[in-house]
Amino acid sequence: MRPYDLERCRALPLFANTQPDTLRELTAGAHVQRFPSGTLLLLEGDAVDFLYVLLEGQVELHGTWNDQETVLAVLQPVSTFILAAVVLDADALMSARTLERCEILMIPGDAIRKAMVDDVQFGAAVAKDLAGGFRTMVRAVKNQKLRSGVERLANYLVMLKASDGGVGANVILRHEKRILASLLGMTPENLSRAFAALRKHGVSVNGSVVTISNPAALRALAKPDPLIDNHAPRGGEIVTPADAEVWSTQASRSDFASRAARGA
Repeated sequence: MRPYDLERCRALPLFANTQPDTLRELTAGAHVQRFPSGTLLLLEGDAVDFLYVLLEGQVELHGTWNDQETVLAVLQPVSTFILAAVVLDADALMSARTLERCEILMIPGDAIRKAMVDDVQFGAAVAKDLAGGFRTMVRAVKNQKLRSGVERLANYLVMLKASDGGVGANVILRHEKRILASLLGMTPENLSRAFAALRKHGVSVNGSVVTISNPAALRALAKPDPLIDNHAPRGGEIVTPADAEVWSTQASRSDFASRAARGA
């Protein structure tokens, strides 16, 4: 790798406490590659030879069955993906496709597995990354199974407003509506009907811009729950799903302590 890329690796959360010798071994066969939008990076069922680390751009993870396709996640930098398959030396359970021009660090899976055994700090970092991904998945499953489509959309908008930290009435959808519908477990037609149902709760949509004129009414419908929803703000020290999980837990405990103190 070029020295510049090695320095970037040292700054990534997964490698923050990695021993210098371990980092050199990890990056010896690694490379940074740039992909145009619409590139299929990995196909479900493929053997996984590399760990992917998204440095720039957006990547869609999706699955297919019986001529149907569903979006499982849309990743932002800095995100690892296919880590569980790399750890287990297993085949990929999902496909990965770029949604825009991406820069991705690719590290050989053999090097990852060896480093986990040789360097306890790196092994702990892998465990933390996997834990963040697992908790994100549990939240998504609970959201899908316990809420209606309208409730899922309402909570998505509440999350979007909270995580973007905006003070105005408008929020910008992060994904095109086809992708958003799939993420929420809906068809595009059902998503349109859900937006229509939210009008009486103060929500209007124009393209990718959503106006929330009555946040209290939207929250009353959404009933956000810290054991399902994660409203961690984007950026700053919150980089990975694990960071967001730590933030959510601390915020929830702080809110509980404050309510307990007021009731005392």
